[in-house]
Amino acid sequence: MPAAFRETYDIVVVGAGHAGVEAALAAARLGRHVLCLSMNLDAIANLPCNPSIGGAAKGQLVREIDALGGAMAEIADQATLQFRMLNRSKGAAVLSPRAQIDRRLYQGLMKKRLEDEPGLVLRQDEVTRLLLDGRRVSGVETRLGAHYDAQAVILATGTYLAAKIIIGEHAHAAGPDNHFPANELALSLKACGIELQRFKTGTPPRIHARGVDFERLERQQADTEGVFSFLNEMAGRTQAPRLEDCWLAWTNEKTHAIIRENAWRSPLFTGLVEGTGPRYCPSIEDKIRRFPGRERHQIFLEPTGEGSAELYIQGMSTSLPLDVQQLMLNSVTGLEHAFVERHAYAIDYDCLAAGELDSSLAVRGIAGLWAAGQICGSSGYEEAAAQGLVAGLNAARWLDGKAPVIFERDEAYIGVLIDDLVTKTIDEPYRMMTARAEWRLLLRQDNADLRLTPRGRELGLVDDHRWALFSAKRERLETELARVRRERVRVDEHLTACLATVGTQVPAATITLAELLARPGIDYEFLEAFDGGRPPDLPDDVRREVEISLRYEGYIALEKRRIARFRHLEDRELPLGMPWGEISGLSHEARDKLARIRPRSVGQAGRIAGVSPADIQVLLVWLERAERSRV
Repeated sequence: MPAAFRETYDIVVVGAGHAGVEAALAAARLGRHVLCLSMNLDAIANLPCNPSIGGAAKGQLVREIDALGGAMAEIADQATLQFRMLNRSKGAAVLSPRAQIDRRLYQGLMKKRLEDEPGLVLRQDEVTRLLLDGRRVSGVETRLGAHYDAQAVILATGTYLAAKIIIGEHAHAAGPDNHFPANELALSLKACGIELQRFKTGTPPRIHARGVDFERLERQQADTEGVFSFLNEMAGRTQAPRLEDCWLAWTNEKTHAIIRENAWRSPLFTGLVEGTGPRYCPSIEDKIRRFPGRERHQIFLEPTGEGSAELYIQGMSTSLPLDVQQLMLNSVTGLEHAFVERHAYAIDYDCLAAGELDSSLAVRGIAGLWAAGQICGSSGYEEAAAQGLVAGLNAARWLDGKAPVIFERDEAYIGVLIDDLVTKTIDEPYRMMTARAEWRLLLRQDNADLRLTPRGRELGLVDDHRWALFSAKRERLETELARVRRERVRVDEHLTACLATVGTQVPAATITLAELLARPGIDYEFLEAFDGGRPPDLPDDVRREVEISLRYEGYIALEKRRIARFRHLEDRELPLGMPWGEISGLSHEARDKLARIRPRSVGQAGRIAGVSPADIQVLLVWLERAERSRV
């Protein structure tokens, strides 16, 4: 029976969470006619897990998304309640921006961004079936009976696939915030031969501020300045529109006793939860079980919106029954009279099994199908948004007959994220961390635009306005670097005395400004009295970048030499159709993993779990022989 309603698009994006919106926007900016479908238009870019953007390593991802022309950073800046730069005491390589977000404002602003994008249609409907023509995508079918024909489909379903909410002994089919689950689509994907696995995530309770005794909590103040988007930074808008405090509290032995006494009622331990949860974001009951010697655990009270009294309790994620949640909360100093507005819950959901994706985020074995976000096995809004941008970019390029864009591990955190998702056995929700990035000194949050905006311009993602601002910034930076390397100051008694106050000695008669800036404790403010040639209107972002570049210059040079060695194997491409079963000397595990994942280079093959250095040597010998036989 023919569909009563039928339309044709270049690309259909299934889902309008953080992955879906970036995918739809990227593809539309590249000139494609895009349909973005959401089960509920009021849940666009929802933040159901926590009302924040950024954090350790995640902030780097947000800055990279922004450098490539994505929307997350700009919208986050408009909706910021509190901004903080994390890890200030640990050095530039791990500095990470994080902001508390007005949840509803963020959603409304992102919806407007989608509505304003030319070539992008936003529509409320549930996709129930993926349509194929052989092993090629032909479109989607919805619950309302509509058929949307398309050459490419991007799956950005978040945690909705066959989702189940679990609280204590109770479980029911639902997605985040009790929205409808995508049960039929999960069955359709399985029918298409796509292998799925089961993961779990969860949330803490939300409480009303009226029940909190803030006088007994520790205040966490916002930074007075800080933004995510380079556009705002380059325009001199460096202060969040709102400055609200967060609050720190601690669990105690009474809290822990309540949890231990009721552990038998936790679905994590009774078997009601099927999926594997994130190791690096455990529930409070899991923390108590894993760290029995800890006397207390931090919890943060964070605002969810300027016009709301609702507070999010970070660090108290749980799926314990309702009565236990209330007892647990009231055991905390300052929360004795707190009452719950939204109870915490765990959520089980389907996602792609390891090996289903290639490095472009295309789903293997089905032409024209991409995936992005938590369906790929990751956790977090930022990880999802980064994948969405890449999936939208590559789907559009595929339709244009162009090669996919693959960000390398030494180019971006985005490259590390996707490479890990493709090569590693993802048996729990993947979370981006600075420790996962081998070259994090080069992949800093402050230089994301210098690394990626030229690439984004080349790919068609960066508009003229951003490019003009960036080009002006880059020119000022290069000019200032040249100036401080060139200009010298005389080491007189005044300078020597000033240097002694920061524990630095300079034996030379003269020294360049660059050499001074490279020394510990010295910045532009310190040099003001000795730097007569400084431009009077030098922007803060340029000053900061000059300081970091010079202070870490030796380490950066060392990193680049290491990357050159890394590139030797990374650039050694593996031909399509490698006969893995015929390469003698490979271990059985390596042969199976290589055949399933099909790495694109020797370097990527070496990062696959189960592939040893000995296997890589066997692979290199085989390649040498194959190349000699072709000569």
